[in-house]
Amino acid sequence: MTARRIRILTGEGPKLAAIRELIQRAFAEQDGRIDPPSSAGRLTLDDVRAQARPPGRVLVAEADGVPVGCLFLVPEGEVLHIGKLAVDPSARGRGHARALMIAAEDFARRDGYARLELQTRIELMENHALFRRLGYVETARAAHPGYDRATSITFTRNLNPER
Repeated sequence: MTARRIRILTGEGPKLAAIRELIQRAFAEQDGRIDPPSSAGRLTLDDVRAQARPPGRVLVAEADGVPVGCLFLVPEGEVLHIGKLAVDPSARGRGHARALMIAAEDFARRDGYARLELQTRIELMENHALFRRLGYVETARAAHPGYDRATSITFTRNLNPER
């Protein structure tokens, strides 16, 4: 078993390129499966660098020092948005996505966010199942510009049940 570590990526350094490549590898599997295509293929190194600077964050799962998964955290008021959850195809099935989502929840609780929110594509049923297992509930459906049908689902996890 390899040692997993979750850490916050800073806005500079050599791992930024590795994270960009990891996201693009992970999202490439969605080509031809989701419509419209993911924006992950257009993600630049500058995009990752900007996301890694506060107030945004990039959480990275490393196995033996190598990035195997990541997600973006984007604050908006009382909500912390999760984006670009990605696990390298060669590292799937080892709990990295779950560990990243739990770390995002810990981060959100520590910093006083009321809830976590994310969007996933309609077609990605396995993602819906993961998020439901982690306590997220579907709160909305939306269409990308130019589409007359729902293309994404918003999932929310309330961190303060009394609110």
